[in-house]
Amino acid sequence: DYRIEGQHAQMLESVRSLAGAFLLALVVMYAILATILVSYTQPLIIMAAIPLGAIGAVAGHALLGYPLTIMSIFGLVALSGVVVNDALVLLDRININRAAGENVFDAVLNAGCMRFRAVMLTTVTTTAGLSPLMLERSTQALPLIPMAISLVFGLIAATGLTLVVVPAFYIVGNDLSGWLRRLGGWLIPRTAPPAAETLR
Repeated sequence: DYRIEGQHAQMLESVRSLAGAFLLALVVMYAILATILVSYTQPLIIMAAIPLGAIGAVAGHALLGYPLTIMSIFGLVALSGVVVNDALVLLDRININRAAGENVFDAVLNAGCMRFRAVMLTTVTTTAGLSPLMLERSTQALPLIPMAISLVFGLIAATGLTLVVVPAFYIVGNDLSGWLRRLGGWLIPRTAPPAAETLR
């Protein structure tokens, strides 16, 4: 038999504890979003942007030649909050447009145009702030560079994909909701209301 010890064992223990805390954070995040949006499905659309950021983070590490470390995972956890904020801003505008009477497609299209600047400013300012750390080559900064890579490249990828994927998920979810309502109408036949009894 064998046992993993030393620094690698400590890293595995940190990853396990971080995974449990991150799962709890996702549950809390879902509960808060569901309360704010008064919806069970829209928080899932917003949180679907989190894996999109992970794609960019992994690609950034491969592009710059850095291995994934525990600090990279810390960066991914921090990235999830920023990505959710961008998606929430966009989805909230879609809901406002829908409440104003716009159809689904127009509401999504107009929300993308109206919130594009806010989403892009978040990405540009965060990327500009972390770029000096990411490009630093001193030995003191080396442990933190993977975290900066995860945040910068993950945010860039998530921003571009969020502006496309979140509206697409919203339209698909709206179509599925309408289809389920029609299916429910077919499965539950409507009955005529009972006739009023004649007063004696």
